[in-house]
Amino acid sequence: MGIFNPFSKNKKETLDKGLERTKQGVFAKLTRAIAGKSKIDDEILDNLEEVFVTSDVGVETTLKIIDRIQARVARDKYVGLDELNNLLCEEISEMLAENDNEDTNGLQADFTLAEGTKRPHVIMVVGVNGVGKTTTIGKLANLLKKSGNKIMLGAADTFRAAAVEQLDVWGERAGVPVIKQKLGSDPGAVAFDTLSSAVANDVDVVIIDTAGRLHNKKGLMDELTKIRNVMNRVVPGAPHDILLVLDGSTGQNAFEQARQFVAATEVNQLAITKLDGTAKGGVVIGISDRFKIPVKYIGLGEGIEDLQVFNKREFVKSLFGKKSV
Repeated sequence: MGIFNPFSKNKKETLDKGLERTKQGVFAKLTRAIAGKSKIDDEILDNLEEVFVTSDVGVETTLKIIDRIQARVARDKYVGLDELNNLLCEEISEMLAENDNEDTNGLQADFTLAEGTKRPHVIMVVGVNGVGKTTTIGKLANLLKKSGNKIMLGAADTFRAAAVEQLDVWGERAGVPVIKQKLGSDPGAVAFDTLSSAVANDVDVVIIDTAGRLHNKKGLMDELTKIRNVMNRVVPGAPHDILLVLDGSTGQNAFEQARQFVAATEVNQLAITKLDGTAKGGVVIGISDRFKIPVKYIGLGEGIEDLQVFNKREFVKSLFGKKSV
């Protein structure tokens, strides 16, 4: 089911469960922030600012949220604390919607390829080691296959045997083939073989894994450029999407990784993982707002079904406990 369709009950339950630790942390801070108050005043706004900054939303996005709340309170004259959660939910949802700059680039929200899109559609996945990159690829392959696509994976992280082995495992789970070479092989050669095979076999979507060494090393970024150039020679325009995977549990470090990768390569999608095991889920709001690059997927568990298309309104609703927006 695509992002523009209503959330199923199971998806809603998974989202709520996955954000439980973040929700507990935010609500505990909100409770302390409003203790002894009867309405939203300057002191409450100051306290809210601290709540969001310490919830890993980020300073810049926090200030935008506070400005919106302040304007809303001034416009409505009196806003009681019993309305605070609804108010936060509405204003944050609207803020994120205003920053929406999504480009499906041929792959539609329900994971079908837009009419006239040349196959294969190629996704290159980047990110540092340990963020859940290979796991995300396996889960995404599963989502794409369930939508009726023919999928192929390329193991271009040739520097770690574990990376190739892990991708093999996820390929088996999702029921999709994995193209690989021996350890230490040229990643560009793996990408070439994968796309050549995909073209020959009428594959709909190809997902290429890449090495996740230190994100601030020029050598890695040069390597990503080389892989892109090789893919473009086989499939003109490839890669069509560059998906950056970030670990949500690292909080502000995820912002820094995003800055580095966005500066070095043409990232046009983000996936934020490991939200089920952290109280730092507020980082999703900040990253979604800051980079003007759509957060496309969020990881909410270890299972193959635990990758969701990021729905801004449902995420904010879940975080602040509002029934409807």
